[in-house]
Amino acid sequence: MCNVLGKFYKRCLFKYRNKRYKYCVRCGSSKDKPTKGGSMRILNLYAGIGGNRKLWGDEHEITAVEREPKIAAIYQDFFPKDKTVVADAHQYLLDHFKEFDFIWSSPPCPTHSRARFWGYGKKNPVYPDMILYQEIILLKHHAENKWVVENVNAYYEPLYPPQKLGRHYYWSNFAIGQPNFKPKAKMIKEATNTERQEMTGFNLDKYNGINKMVILRNCVEPELGLHILKESQRDIQGELFR
Repeated sequence: MCNVLGKFYKRCLFKYRNKRYKYCVRCGSSKDKPTKGGSMRILNLYAGIGGNRKLWGDEHEITAVEREPKIAAIYQDFFPKDKTVVADAHQYLLDHFKEFDFIWSSPPCPTHSRARFWGYGKKNPVYPDMILYQEIILLKHHAENKWVVENVNAYYEPLYPPQKLGRHYYWSNFAIGQPNFKPKAKMIKEATNTERQEMTGFNLDKYNGINKMVILRNCVEPELGLHILKESQRDIQGELFR
C-alpha cells in the first residue's frame, strides 16, 4: 500500500478528487516532506520519457507526471528511483506546486509553434492552448520555489517575455545563462530515429506501440536540462517575474 494524500489505497490507485489522478507507477506518498542533505524535491511535469531529467542524477526526490501510461512506463524504466504519476499534469501542478523546491513544466506546444502556423495554420487556424500562460501566471504570482516553464519559439509575440535558449523559450523566476555548448535541437529534429536515440541517450528499440519519432523529438536535450537545473541552484541569482 502507499499513502496518497492521507488516504490508503491498494495498488496505488488514485481516487482523489473525481479520479483526476489515475494511478502512480511507483509507490510513494505525495505529502510534503523534507529532503536529505543537499537534495531537492523536484516536480517534472509533462515528463515524456525524461529528456530534461536524464542528467539530473539520483540524489534528488523527483516526481514525474505524464498523462500517457505507455510513456510513463518507459520513463519509469529509465528512472526507477523517481516517483512516476499518470495524471493530468496541469491539474497536478495546481494541487501540488507548494510541495516542491523546483518545478519544471513543458506544457503542450503544437498550437504555439511556428511550424504549425507556417505549415497550415493560416488556412486552418486553432485557438492557442492557453494552458501555457495559465501555468506561467500561477507560478509567477503564487510559487515561492524555483520554477521554469519550457515551450517552443512561438509564431506570435509572447504575452510574457521569455528567456531564449536555442529553439525554445523558457519562462522562469531565475536567470538562465547561456550554456557553454551549442544546443542541438535542430539536429535532433532533422535526424533519423537511430541518430536521435544516440543524441539523447535513450534506446527505445524494445518498445512497441509508440511514436518514437515524436517522443524523441519532444525530448529536451539532456545537457540543457542539467544546465537549467544548475542555474536554478546558483547561490547568487537575479530574480525574474517578481
